Amino acid sequence: MVTALTIAGSDSGGGAGIQADIKTFEALGVFGTSALTAITAQNTRGVRAVEILSPSMVSAQILAVIEDIGAGAIKTGMLGTHDVVETVAATLRDWPAIPLVVDPVMVAKSRDRLLSDDAVQGLVRHLLPLAAVVTPNGPEAEVLTGHPVRTPADARDAARRLHDMGPAAVIVKGGHLETPDVVDVLFDGTDFHEVRGPRHATRHTHGTGCTFAAAIAAHLALGHSLPDAFRRSRAYLDGAIRHAPGIGHGAGPVAHFWNRAI
Repeated sequence: MVTALTIAGSDSGGGAGIQADIKTFEALGVFGTSALTAITAQNTRGVRAVEILSPSMVSAQILAVIEDIGAGAIKTGMLGTHDVVETVAATLRDWPAIPLVVDPVMVAKSRDRLLSDDAVQGLVRHLLPLAAVVTPNGPEAEVLTGHPVRTPADARDAARRLHDMGPAAVIVKGGHLETPDVVDVLFDGTDFHEVRGPRHATRHTHGTGCTFAAAIAAHLALGHSLPDAFRRSRAYLDGAIRHAPGIGHGAGPVAHFWNRAI
């Protein structure tokens, strides 16, 4: 059985974080395991409270899973603090053969902050150099590079700058770009790959970043190349948005099992 590990926070509303990752893994035929970094009290309207777990507990979860079950790929999401970022990086350095997908979660869909300023620097210094791919959206790429990301040309420039920080590849997601369609950009250090898709007139997009990164991790665990995982994950996410269940009074979740008869 192919497995993948997610290291992220819990979303009590079920649309993002650990819950979205596990659902995505399962939808794509991968057994999901998890290391919880934080507990959030949130729904589709916003985040009400956050508690970060101790770095030692986060590390203990990671080791418990990898040493027994293993992982075909690892995905990180909400890490919260510099200490957790540093501990996760230190733990994962012992497993360099497992592809790591870093989703640099900084702000929730509700605009609530999920990563401290010093943790951003820790992410750049300790975690990005370990990544097989890092998957920021436009605003996250702006924070990480210090340069505006508004157009596909900006996204390509940001991808180059982020690649210089150490990850093997970078995907800058296009949901926030000022373009009629959504343009996602992959840079593998040599070549650029782009996937274009329609924008959907919906408020139900909570957890899209988590879902996309988890899908990439699942496809890498299944043995797909990164460009193929990129295309497959974008198609999966597009379907999940189109089939969103429409629950909640704010930014609702996507439909993680839209591609399966259940």
